[in-house]
Amino acid sequence: MNLRMPLTIDRLGQRGEGVSSTDEGMVFTPYALPGETILAEVDGERGTLVEVVKPSPDRIPSFCPHFTVCGGCAVQTLAPEPYGAWKRGLLIAALDHAGLAAEVGPMIDAHGEGRRRVTFHARFDRDALGRVQTVVGFMRARSHEIAPLEACPILAPGLAQALPAARAVAQMLNQLGKPLDIVITASLEGLDVDVRGTGKLSFEIEQALIGLAATLDLARISNHGDILIERRPPLIPLGRARVAPPPGGFLQATDLGEETLARLVVEGVGSARKVLDLFSGVGTFALRLAEKATVLAVEAEAPALVSLEKAAHFTQGLRGLTTERRDLFRRPLLRHELAAFDAVVFDPPRSGAEEQAREIAASGLKTAVAVSCNAQTFARDAKILVDGGFRIEKITPVDQFRHSAHIEVVGLFKREPVKTKRRGRLLG
Repeated sequence: MNLRMPLTIDRLGQRGEGVSSTDEGMVFTPYALPGETILAEVDGERGTLVEVVKPSPDRIPSFCPHFTVCGGCAVQTLAPEPYGAWKRGLLIAALDHAGLAAEVGPMIDAHGEGRRRVTFHARFDRDALGRVQTVVGFMRARSHEIAPLEACPILAPGLAQALPAARAVAQMLNQLGKPLDIVITASLEGLDVDVRGTGKLSFEIEQALIGLAATLDLARISNHGDILIERRPPLIPLGRARVAPPPGGFLQATDLGEETLARLVVEGVGSARKVLDLFSGVGTFALRLAEKATVLAVEAEAPALVSLEKAAHFTQGLRGLTTERRDLFRRPLLRHELAAFDAVVFDPPRSGAEEQAREIAASGLKTAVAVSCNAQTFARDAKILVDGGFRIEKITPVDQFRHSAHIEVVGLFKREPVKTKRRGRLLG
């Protein structure tokens, strides 16, 4: 049963929602800010904002007409300084929870020109006359329904034609009647489109999509990773290299975010001559590191390694880059395998790299650089390294997902050389 009641917002939660304390427990209300008095519809611990009775002095106008309807942005109305403090605080809280008293550097804003990749959802319904209605947009907040869009202001200029392209693709496939995800990436050569959810397509539909790629001047169009036509390689710059990622393959969200993370990684590795890049993907770090060191890039996904290897082959001035396909969750590199390297970089998925971190902690490595998109699993893995003898040299939060609770982290860990006593002298 919903109750309409006044609430005082104490703080922002981990998802960017306003948190209130009531006699019945905590209530989480999206789009409310700390210090505000609001009127909300309350159902258990879920609140729905009805009215801001007393606004926060840190409240600013939202810039997107879809804010609070589309579920993509949690925090648009909080002024930049308190927003940055809240987001940095999420990392500090995660480290504290893990038992780490670590200094966290200032947060780096890496939104840049905006997101270079977007996933639109398409759904198909019939009206009263039986006609198919196509809806393309993002998921509504707290719902599986689609919020139709006219534009998304947090997308990079390279995605200016992404929404019209998604609508055209969805309209062509509406006869299937299946829910679709349409993943679009901005590349140097134009839009790269990967359609998901169609299942196997008929020859006629495949040919129609190939024709649509020409009409829309797409660089490439794929069906769930299977390339239908590549009119131009959808190249992404990674340092000196140019990479054509596999369809839908992982990329950092923004150009500036990727450049910032890579700069921090390269600085952290320093003068290491032999570097191990774990969970390397298409080479975001490996290709840059190979400009000054020999690098082994390890990744489980074969298409990502193919893209990396091809880019390395056509890039001049690399010191030496080799690859290994390996599922690091099932088979982490063991401590004796790590002995051949001067430094290790690891950038796992959100679940982190607990077992791999244990092997790194037990190895003789002196330098480790951890990159993460999850503050909690980063803190867990960092604690493993610290317990294994590393010290935290530097922790930097990076914000490339502006207006959301998502944060990137780069941590630099160093181990003091083991000193042994020999003939009255301490030798390192």
